[in-house]
Amino acid sequence: MPLRLEIVTPERRAYEDDVDSVVLPGSEGELGVLPHHAPLLSTLGVGELRIRKGGQEEFFAIAGGFLQVRPDRVVVMAETADMASDIDLESAEKARRDAEQALTEGFDEPADLARARASLQRALLRIRVAERRHREGPRHRG
Repeated sequence: MPLRLEIVTPERRAYEDDVDSVVLPGSEGELGVLPHHAPLLSTLGVGELRIRKGGQEEFFAIAGGFLQVRPDRVVVMAETADMASDIDLESAEKARRDAEQALTEGFDEPADLARARASLQRALLRIRVAERRHREGPRHRG
């Protein structure tokens, strides 16, 4: 039985296909899902989502949201989801520099500091995922 994976964000459907397995950044740590997994609802953290399909792996940078697992389907409702092949490394580096600059400035509100830290975390994640893909290329497993 295939495992249907859907990744959606508030802006778009980022991915939908049958996969062999998926590993996600849960809020309590990494979570692996195979077909016939027990039903589960969980919150997502910030990290890398890895998809295995037909001996290949694909990567996404995921930030926050929720996960619903059923025996034949995984639905990821993420705040952001960027496929490694779609990440513009130059833009991600600029976002990192901007976030680091913002963190050197004073903040009137704790929420502004939290936003700047979250922006830096997302930028670093996108850079890590994009650099891994550029370094390793599409991964084949046999």
